[in-house]
Amino acid sequence: LGWAPRPGLPPTVAALLASGPDGEMLWLDVTHCPGQAPLVQLRGRYQLPPCKQRWHTCGAFLPQGALLVCGDRRGSLLLFRCSSSPGQAAESTSAANGGTNSDGKDSSSKSQPSSGLLHKEALPLETPLSVLFGIHGKTGVTSVTCYGDYIYSTGRDGVYRQLHLQGQQLEVLRKHRPCKGLQWIEELCFTPDGDLLVLGFHADNFVVWSTRTNENLHCVPCGGGHRSWSYSSSPSAEAFAFIKCGDVMLYRCQAKPSEQQVLLASLHGRETTCVRRLGAVGGPGHPALNVFVTGSEDTTACVLVLSEGSRMAVPLTRLSDHISSVRALALAGPTGPGKEGLSALLFSAGGRAQIECNRLLCAGDLASESSVACQIIHVASHRLDEHWERKKNRHKLVKMDPETRYMSLSFVPGTSSEQLPTAWKFLAAACSDGSVRVFGLLEAARKLVLVAESFHHQRCVLKVEAFLHMQAGGERKHLLCSAATDGSVAFWNITSPIAEVMATLHQAEGEMQPLALGSPLLTVMAHSCGVNSLHIHPMPEGRYLVASGSDDGSIHVCLLEVALDGDGLTTGTCLRVLERAARPCAHAAHVTGIRVLRPDLLLSAAVDQRLTLWRRGPGGLDPLSTTFFHVPDLAELDCWEVAEAGGGLQYCCVLCGQGLEMLQ
Repeated sequence: LGWAPRPGLPPTVAALLASGPDGEMLWLDVTHCPGQAPLVQLRGRYQLPPCKQRWHTCGAFLPQGALLVCGDRRGSLLLFRCSSSPGQAAESTSAANGGTNSDGKDSSSKSQPSSGLLHKEALPLETPLSVLFGIHGKTGVTSVTCYGDYIYSTGRDGVYRQLHLQGQQLEVLRKHRPCKGLQWIEELCFTPDGDLLVLGFHADNFVVWSTRTNENLHCVPCGGGHRSWSYSSSPSAEAFAFIKCGDVMLYRCQAKPSEQQVLLASLHGRETTCVRRLGAVGGPGHPALNVFVTGSEDTTACVLVLSEGSRMAVPLTRLSDHISSVRALALAGPTGPGKEGLSALLFSAGGRAQIECNRLLCAGDLASESSVACQIIHVASHRLDEHWERKKNRHKLVKMDPETRYMSLSFVPGTSSEQLPTAWKFLAAACSDGSVRVFGLLEAARKLVLVAESFHHQRCVLKVEAFLHMQAGGERKHLLCSAATDGSVAFWNITSPIAEVMATLHQAEGEMQPLALGSPLLTVMAHSCGVNSLHIHPMPEGRYLVASGSDDGSIHVCLLEVALDGDGLTTGTCLRVLERAARPCAHAAHVTGIRVLRPDLLLSAAVDQRLTLWRRGPGGLDPLSTTFFHVPDLAELDCWEVAEAGGGLQYCCVLCGQGLEMLQ
């Protein structure tokens, strides 16, 4: 049994959901008036999907349309049609309604079966319109809440999900992990001041967690994991009641005013490891605001706006899908700005070999504090050890390489064309286990699969960059550059593997074994130790300028040319090194950021907190200027061009590490 919130009902009427044998769930309207027994009206019958534990755990009626969403013990979310009219409903006027018999005797003291429930077969047995099977794992769904245009579900898997209706189908927009250790999430509470409170059990405590301030507002040592409990809050007091060993326990405390004042809100709880600029968004009559995405060791990615006028960074939203640190970010196809703002696919990856893909939609919103509204739609995710989680008796086995990390990501450009049958997109990843991996994404089906890999480097791969070469006849060549801890930079031709993957995925409907990338076309020993920064700049006539920075503080630049093999009769591709230039001891510490701004202009940044502009000439690299920045332990930098009023170009950059700084 469970009560389900239903908008538009009078205070004396409540909706009750009851699960019975064979997965049958009944919708009952219960009317209660003072001094009278309740009146029960059967409104609908629903069939739950087959599973071992076949009963519902929660439910709610949607304000838009005649629809009912509920969660079951298997962790699934179900959407039903609830258009039962009062004329079709079966009423109970016997023992349940406290009426009188035809002879005038009161029947409220006798227990007789409801005539409506005996004739429930008169109502059709509805099947689900939409099923998200096992979305909250095998421990069940704990609550379903409707707020605004969205649906929120919670479970005992430590996350709560935001969904919406696409037609008559449930679609997951994103999932949130409020804090570590809070695995038993019971309910969500939306406050009048815009805060979202997460209610649940952390170990043997009942906690109330604020998603706005990311702090624990209340903690009650109750023993944890109670099935029957209730929480109520008001401006003057907080109360929590629960049943323990058959006794009803009550915890009550007076509300205390918060004496904590936030002078400057933090972007992350730990150091920032990566940053990418999404673009600029501006409203009518307002200056454009730069939108960035940052990743951190605190396992979150943050979408924020940085205003040049106010010099303030305002977070828009956070991604909390990761179970370990976020080490790398990649953006695919940023479009805009236009009438609908910016749109892009965001790939984030890091520890525990986990990749998350989300669709970002940013547009101007003058009503919000940041003047920018950001919507996130979760697309797909991937973990290398997903098969391990499904293994039986895995406690008896030894897990191979449980600490694989993704160190760098790069989107493979130019794979979507009229020649390709499906809209697959590809992503290259540098991995700490010595491999270079390529993943395929089908956004419409929300699939992210591993399609190719190579262990050529035999050591940790730190950086990866993909680039597109267009030949004279319009033929596309997909090339990949990877750099490892031994200072080597390898160049791959992944055109044939991608074409083979496309054919295999089309036939196998998105399932395949990963192919081998083969051997690289060219390997350059650019440094004496690890390559921490890498950038490729296209030039005319099929040439590419490759710049890299190393742990030893050196900078290396090489000019490559893409050509055909031998006599040109074969379709093979080769790379030739035309020029090489190196600058030993360019910095006094690790070079963690490098960008080729123009063929004759480079920008480098290092842990020594120096941002240096270099001129590339016939004699090598010559320093032009050096600027000191304020971010310690620099992790990465990103650059972009800004058009000036006179027609010239201005270069801006953003740096991240123990903080965030923007320079121009």
